[in-house]
Amino acid sequence: MTVLLVILYVLVCIFLILVVLLQQGKGADLAGAFGGAGSQASFGPRTSTNIMHRLTTVSFVLFVVLSLTLAIISGKRYGSVMEKVAASPPPASSEQAPAGEGTTGLAAPPTGEVVPAPEQPASQPEQPASE
Repeated sequence: MTVLLVILYVLVCIFLILVVLLQQGKGADLAGAFGGAGSQASFGPRTSTNIMHRLTTVSFVLFVVLSLTLAIISGKRYGSVMEKVAASPPPASSEQAPAGEGTTGLAAPPTGEVVPAPEQPASQPEQPASE
């Protein structure tokens, strides 16, 4: 059913593009925007509805209805991408070194990044005490 709707949607899109491009302009063009062409109407003179105008209206309504239908159908079929991702287990306690064995007692950041230990000043050799 979805394939049939997509094919119909593409055909309606192409038809709508062609009908809009084949329509004749109102004739006011840029002069109508500045008060020219002798018309007091804001959008040009009102003419009777011809077949091209009706075809445009019908194809636009079909375009909107098919767009909403396809959006609703595709929204119900698929869920969130995050639903398929398994939750990662918490880090095991054996991965962390005890605080007394040469570490500074700083815990690893939760993102898994390695934090370098702060530098300790180099010990100076002891000098014999001179008396």
